[in-house]
Formats: sequence, C-alpha cells, structure tokens
Amino acid sequence: MNERDEVVSLIRSMTGYGRGEAVLHQRGISIEVRAVNNRYLDCSVKIPRLYVFAEEGIKSQVQESVGRGKVDVFVSIDSSAADQVNVKLNRPVADGYYAALKELGQVYGLRDDLSISLLSRFPDVLLVEKEEADAELIAQDIRTVLTQALEGFNAMREREGEKLCADLRRKAERITQLVEQVEARSPETVAEYRQKLTARMQEVLESKQLDESRILTEAAIFADKVSVDEETVRLRSHLFQLEEMLCQGGAVGRKLDFLIQEFNREANTIGSKCSDIALSHTVVELKGEIEKIREQVQNIE
Repeated sequence: MNERDEVVSLIRSMTGYGRGEAVLHQRGISIEVRAVNNRYLDCSVKIPRLYVFAEEGIKSQVQESVGRGKVDVFVSIDSSAADQVNVKLNRPVADGYYAALKELGQVYGLRDDLSISLLSRFPDVLLVEKEEADAELIAQDIRTVLTQALEGFNAMREREGEKLCADLRRKAERITQLVEQVEARSPETVAEYRQKLTARMQEVLESKQLDESRILTEAAIFADKVSVDEETVRLRSHLFQLEEMLCQGGAVGRKLDFLIQEFNREANTIGSKCSDIALSHTVVELKGEIEKIREQVQNIE
C-alpha cells in the first residue's frame, strides 16, 4: 500500500439526506435536509410563517456546511405545549354591557337574571392574549436541531463521496492502461507506414534503385504528423492532477469538471491524428472512459 492509499478522502457527493429533531423549551422541532446536484448552491427553506424570521439564519448555516447543490430544508415546529395564554377581563366593555342590561330590566320590568356566564358570552368581554415568544431563543433552538440534521446529511454525502472516489480511481487506472496502449502502438504505426511506403515505391519503380533518403523523409513527416507524445504526456499529467484533487478533498467538483475538459481535448487530438484501426478503437474506449468520469464528476460537490 502506497502513501496515497492511506489518505482518507474527504470528497462529498452533492446528493444527501439528513434529519434532526428535538424538544427544546417545550417546542417540538423537526428539520429535514435534502439535496440534489446543482451547478451552484441554491438553498430553499420551507418553514411555518410564524417562524419565518429564522429563515436567513438557516440559509447562512447551510452555506457554512455545503459548497454547492440544490438544498431543500423543511422545518416543522409544534409549539402547542409552549404557548402561554392570558385571559383578561375587558372591564370597560363588561361595565357597558352590565349597565345596558340593568337599564333594559328597569325599562321593561324584566326579571333580573344576570349571571357571569351570560355576561361572559358577549363579544370582547374576555380578552385572550398570547404571550410574545422569544424570537432569538427559538432561532437558537432551530440552529441546534439544524446542526444535527446537517451532521447526518454530510455523513451521508461523505459515504457517497467515498464510493465516487473509488469509482473515479478505477476509471483513471483504466485510462492509464489505454494511454500505455496508445504509447506502445503509435511507434508501430510509423514502422508499418515505412514498410508500406517502401513496398509501394518498389512496385512503382520495379527494378530501379530505391531512394532510401526519400523513404526516410516521408516516414519522418508521417511520424511527426501522427506523433501523440505531447498528448499522452499531458494526459498522464492530468491523471496525476486528478489523483491530487481526490486526495485533497473538499469542494473540488468544479475543478474536476474543468480538468475532465482537458482530458477530452487531449483524447480528441489523439483521435484526429490516428489513422490506424487498432489505435482508433483504443481512442474510442479512451473517450468512453473519460465520459464516464465526466458523468461521475457532476455528482461531486
């Protein structure tokens, strides 16, 4: 096992799910965090209107923990046990009703049957007031539960990231093998071209003496035209950079995306230079493996 094999990858997938719940200050708080792939960080918060004051704080906390992705945060709060209600007598209104009822009895000679239950039924005699909740305390409780949800969310993304990292390394290893095949086959195509050129010139000239210098010149021109040394060297450099980024970890998804574009550029150049069928097949497979890596990179934060 080499030194790099011992490195624990910190690559994260953009997709994940986490949940947190707790009863704090008699409020039941439940938060779910879900995310899918997205080019940038896009956080959406769904929270009861009564607690919308905590929305910006939630987004800020998510931004500290997540690099990019389409993140949805669902907040549910049961505050029934925490609600404090005060019932007060509206004395001026009650006095008015009482005086009016007494006057009604005197004017019409009615029996005085006033009672508490009767008077309390009139509108606004009793006032129900709900105590103001401590917004900062509620916001702090929400942050506490969100921390729990984000821990589970990021743990899931890291597990997925480990799988992605392992898969990318397998594909990179296959690309290395294909690059080796290209490097081995490319000189052979030049040698075969020289043999074919010599045979054709012999047919044309028949018994005449062959111009060896002309054959060497033509072979040299062909070798320069089909040489892929620069491209394979750059591909090996890109493979090294890929491994460096995987070891580095963190939010490297965009960097990897740009790097894979460079992979494609070199592969396309090799494809445009090769005229050999066997080499063409190798390049096709090379492009296929690069495309597989590109698709997987889209899942990385």
